[in-house]
Amino acid sequence: MAFPAEVLAEEEELVLHLHPHWKTALGPGLLTLLAVVVTAGAWVMLPSTEGGRVAFLVIAAIMLYQGVRYGVAPLVIWRCTHYVLTDERILLQDGVIARERRDLPLNRVNDHVVNQSVLDRAFGTGTLKIDSIGEQAVVLTAVPRAQQVQTLLYELIEQDRLLRPDDEDADEIEPEVPVQRKGLFRKQRG
Repeated sequence: MAFPAEVLAEEEELVLHLHPHWKTALGPGLLTLLAVVVTAGAWVMLPSTEGGRVAFLVIAAIMLYQGVRYGVAPLVIWRCTHYVLTDERILLQDGVIARERRDLPLNRVNDHVVNQSVLDRAFGTGTLKIDSIGEQAVVLTAVPRAQQVQTLLYELIEQDRLLRPDDEDADEIEPEVPVQRKGLFRKQRG
């Protein structure tokens, strides 16, 4: 499923669009295949008697549930999960029927960290945690080419800071010292 372009603002440019790494879909795909093989094996191996048909229906029902619950559903969720980097923000969209989309402007990013296990390093994936101003965090799991994505994110953040400088200079201006009026603090003579 392609990421809808109408989500982006007029001047916003898509830089990178990713789904979680294919290794995330490997387990559910194998489980779906296993459910089909077990069902086909039961069809072939069980006798064509009344008891065999009942046993086949029970096995087929169990395999259908397991295949859909732990195989097909995670595959659909994997396919409907989008990690999008634009020149202005980070978008995380997931959900099949009901969707959730989180937007994180690049100018609010404080820190970004990549965590990789040994298996993640072998596949070139990782978990990218992005912290922002206001105690918000976005966690992107199973990001393909995680270190390259982190480097690209850093470059986008720096480019955004150059294009949209903060008003730090305005905050550093010293306030004017009020002019003292003469006669307000007269020395009293005693």
